[in-house]
Amino acid sequence: MIDLTGIISISGQPGLFKIVAQSKNGIIVEGLSDKKRINVYASTKVSTLSDISMFTTGEDKPLEAIMSSIFDKEKGGAAIDNKVDDKEMAAYFETVLPEYDKERVYVSNMRKLITWYNTLQLTGSLKEKEENKTGDDKSVALKTDEKAKIKKTVTKASSKTKTSVGVKKTTGVRKTGTA
Repeated sequence: MIDLTGIISISGQPGLFKIVAQSKNGIIVEGLSDKKRINVYASTKVSTLSDISMFTTGEDKPLEAIMSSIFDKEKGGAAIDNKVDDKEMAAYFETVLPEYDKERVYVSNMRKLITWYNTLQLTGSLKEKEENKTGDDKSVALKTDEKAKIKKTVTKASSKTKTSVGVKKTTGVRKTGTA
């Protein structure tokens, strides 16, 4: 399956973006095609591609699985142009996802999906998800043991120290005398 984590679509902005960092008022994103960084405020409507799915006759199909089937059909190449006529677009989408709901999935949705796929393919952002292998389980167990040791030493070092019998040291608090 194609990995779409960290790739978003912003309402009112053309193209796709990659999340770079978190700022005080929202997130900082980088355009996949032009590599420009912009600040996206928390009030802006943002959709992550990994959360989007399409209607089918059965359960909804995630966008990652649909893009994976397009990737397999095109052998890693670009899909058809998104400006073809409606009948040709529906016929192409039928080969990619035969069980899509014909009443609820519009041609505009198909065009947007094809545009996103072609953008990701052009920028080289179509990557397969890495599956966890059984050999990695040992290294994960070692990392968790190391984290547990670090937590124990940190909790011992950060305990409150007593200066005299029954009096705790206060850090950062200045006594002024009267209240």
